[in-house]
This record gives sequence, C-alpha cells and structure tokens, in this order.
Amino acid sequence: MEDGRYAVSIKGVVFNEPDRVILLLNERQEWELPGGRIERGESPAECVVREFKEELDIAISPAVLLDTYLFEVIPRKHVFIVTYGCQLAGVFCPKISEEHLQACTFDVNVLPVNLPEGYRNSILTWHSRRTRA
Repeated sequence: MEDGRYAVSIKGVVFNEPDRVILLLNERQEWELPGGRIERGESPAECVVREFKEELDIAISPAVLLDTYLFEVIPRKHVFIVTYGCQLAGVFCPKISEEHLQACTFDVNVLPVNLPEGYRNSILTWHSRRTRA
C-alpha cells in the first residue's frame, strides 16, 4: 500500500512531422511518452530536455505545460505525471537507449491501443494547439 508520496515523472509530447508523435515501448509492453523522473535541483523543463537526450539522443525545447495527473502504473503504484508540449530543437535522428524496447512515430489519428489514456489526452491536446497556431 502506498503512503501518499509519489514519484514525479516529466513527459514530453514531440511531433517529428505535423501529425506524427514520438512514443517509446516500455517493458510492460505499453507505449509511453519519452521522459522520466525529475532529479533534485532540476526544473521540470530541464528534466524533460535531459530525458529526451538520454532516451533518444535528440534535442527538444519545452513549449507549454499540457497536463498533470496521478497515474496508476501498476495496481497500487502511482506516479505523478507532468506532460509538456515540446518542439524538436535539431535533427530527428533518434538513438534509443537501453531503457526502452522500441521507439516509433505514430500518426495522431492512429495511436496504439496500448497507450495509457493520460498520454493519449496530452498528445491530442498538443496536436490541437499546434494545428490552431
């Protein structure tokens, strides 16, 4: 049983093409947004930049806070998720780290079934905001 303290994970939504979002396949066979746990002394924006560099070896720039919510990763294990809408800050030539099984881009209109709802909502929100701008 949890004691009310939760890990904090900062995630980023990045489109490498107008309608294609970058996702990573984790060990639970779920697609997820790139990102990870915030470190002491690090801002959320610094965290998401670092995590994209570590997980995909790509540079990004956080643009806007999209969402925050408590996510039940596995039964009775929750993580506080913060999602940012981000922009690529260089060439898209990802090199996947050992943290994930696969990296792939998906059309925003055909997102995988095994993508948690919170991530899906953040993707659709950022896509909508970008296409209106």
